[in-house]
Amino acid sequence: MIPNPPDGRAGIDAALVKRLVSAQFPQWSELPVTPVEVDGWDNRTYRLGDGMTARLPTAAGYVPAVAKENDWLPRLAPALPVAVPRILGRGVPGEGYPYPWSVRGWLPGETAASAGIPDMPRFAASVAGFLLALQRCDATGGPLAGPHSWYRGASPAHYDEETRDCLSALEGRVDTARARAVWEAALRAPWRGAPVWFHGDVAVGNLLVRSGELTAVIDFGTSGVGDPACDLVIAWGFFSGAGRAAFREAVGQDDATWARARGWALWKSLLVLSRAVDSDPDLAALNRHVLEEVLADHEEFG
Repeated sequence: MIPNPPDGRAGIDAALVKRLVSAQFPQWSELPVTPVEVDGWDNRTYRLGDGMTARLPTAAGYVPAVAKENDWLPRLAPALPVAVPRILGRGVPGEGYPYPWSVRGWLPGETAASAGIPDMPRFAASVAGFLLALQRCDATGGPLAGPHSWYRGASPAHYDEETRDCLSALEGRVDTARARAVWEAALRAPWRGAPVWFHGDVAVGNLLVRSGELTAVIDFGTSGVGDPACDLVIAWGFFSGAGRAAFREAVGQDDATWARARGWALWKSLLVLSRAVDSDPDLAALNRHVLEEVLADHEEFG
């Protein structure tokens, strides 16, 4: 996991972005700079006028994603069924800011976390369609899963020690016997296919919606080429009932891939739960729910 950058976020503000834009992209220097309503942790994003954004990584660990997205998003975009960020400018360190950064086109829409989605099975199928289109993209020369993707797209075994530590820490507070069974099943199901493109963080905050329809996918910072199992975690993190069934049917994937996907979901829910169980009841409850859904799914389909 990436440590929280203690000073990185605090050092980025609209005034800094204004100085960077004025120095490096003077054609846009008169445009207003305003924070976006929903921001992430890995990067700070600011509106630049009405049609662009400036996106700045908050810590050194997030820097490899800048060049990766700048280089690969334009190549992937034509093959994808929904919009992805357009790269309009490549910023360099300056004005006291130490990292490369980028200017992108603004993508309208609400995140799936906050949008009304009246037909969840249809929406789930569209997310599956995006993932399948991404997997069909030419992976030649693509960035193989590794540190730049925080090992999304690699084997969940990379997080074996951390997962087992979480299980030990949560002994008596969750059903660790059932959870261990899910984890062991994931480790027994290695990826044997040809590497394909994966997004790495298919979460509700990275899916943009307009009028109930998926219109864009953002934040390819953990993307790469490898095992697509990590992209199925949304099956339990967001979908349920008919939506989950529609996603499972539309996205396909073999039993082994679903086993690894459950492993990814288990790792994340245990990690967050181990940190939140005594400090954040709401976050703990959310991750308990995901954990229970994963356990039940393993017992039904594993």
